Amino acid sequence: MSTIEQFGYRQELQRSLGFADLMIYGLIFMVPIAPFGIFGNVFFISKGMVALAYIVGLLAMAFTALSYAQMARAFPMAGSVYTYAGRGIAAPVGFIAGWAILLDYVLIPSLLYLVASVAMNSFVPVIPVWGWLVLFVLLNTVVNYLGIQMTARITRIMLVAELVVLAIFLVVAGIALAQGKAQTGAFTPVFESSSFTWSVVFAAASVAVLSFLGFDGISTLAEENREDARRLGRSMVAALGLAAVLFVVQTWVAALLTPNRGALIADGDPAGSAFYDTAEFIGGHWLSVLTAVATAVAWGFANSLVAQAATSRLLYAMARDRQLPSFLAKVSEKHRVPVNATFLVAGISLVLGVFMSTRVNGIGELTSLVNFGAMTAFLLLHIAVIVHYVIRQRSTNWLAHLVVPVIGFVILVAVVINQNVAAQWVGGIWLAIGLIVLGISYATGRRPVLPSEVQ
Repeated sequence: MSTIEQFGYRQELQRSLGFADLMIYGLIFMVPIAPFGIFGNVFFISKGMVALAYIVGLLAMAFTALSYAQMARAFPMAGSVYTYAGRGIAAPVGFIAGWAILLDYVLIPSLLYLVASVAMNSFVPVIPVWGWLVLFVLLNTVVNYLGIQMTARITRIMLVAELVVLAIFLVVAGIALAQGKAQTGAFTPVFESSSFTWSVVFAAASVAVLSFLGFDGISTLAEENREDARRLGRSMVAALGLAAVLFVVQTWVAALLTPNRGALIADGDPAGSAFYDTAEFIGGHWLSVLTAVATAVAWGFANSLVAQAATSRLLYAMARDRQLPSFLAKVSEKHRVPVNATFLVAGISLVLGVFMSTRVNGIGELTSLVNFGAMTAFLLLHIAVIVHYVIRQRSTNWLAHLVVPVIGFVILVAVVINQNVAAQWVGGIWLAIGLIVLGISYATGRRPVLPSEVQ
């Protein structure tokens, strides 16, 4: 079993997580009921073929998960795609990959807190949106500070709660279908000939993949994994597979029962209530409230909890290599967590979340940016697999080390091309800033250099 000492590092984080802990972490990060919150938007963009959008999103993420598994075996360290691109290709490329995925990791906690806070404010308006946001940030920061084992215990409880809510919805939906409440044909959520084009499907998939983002967060816990590195990769694939089944089933069923389909396809879902409206249509107001509150708690507490943990590990890994300020590499001696990175993520989430809560389309603006960073970093991941295994190691495992990453790369390019134009522009500016930072590092004699592997 490889150890981080082989790569010039010292083991500082606590190795206490097993396969089940990692898989549950990934499931919570993806949120089993994630489609509840963005169902209407995906429905609108896909012209009703919402289940197909999730199936295409799964294909994109499945090939990416397989590439992650290969790199996790080669480099069992924290840092996710930053580490894999840096070690697999070159340190400067790793910096750009880390910089790209920071756009996802740093912004997604803010997005999650904001979505949850808006939802909770609609039920308890006496507490303003910013008040809910502060409460969520403080709660998650305390739990993460107390250590990864505390986080793991909380995520198990939250996973069970989310699955119970999903089961209730599916049972009620099944009864509604049996009563003849379906609003369209059984296969319309997968294919509608009058609306189908590949550009529509990939555009919808570019939004649907938001639900899948999180399986990759498992890789940031590599130095807290107590088992063989292969188990890390398997836990990513397993979490992605289980989440995909849940996503496709719930969106397929919900799309069959969605009232006012024509209006939703024509006008979209600016209020973000399409799923909850469907729940009310099939089960009454109580089901609408249950699914909405469950979404708020899942996004604002469970998902944000693990997102904050993953982001802090990415910052820790980059700071440890002197590619970010060194104070972010500080680890709490008592709780064995990257304490300064954890607090920084909390601070950014709080400030950015409160600011975006004052904007008319704050949630939409954040959503459009999150996916761009992740997709760009995943493209570099696939290249890293080919460079490390095929070019450097002379691997003849053509399926895992060439075919899979090439297919994954091509699918992701199609997704990125069909993303929101504003996201492409802002994401491009973010990458340009990263290149400038990299250039300044070279000019000041601080070029990215990874600790040498011990021979």
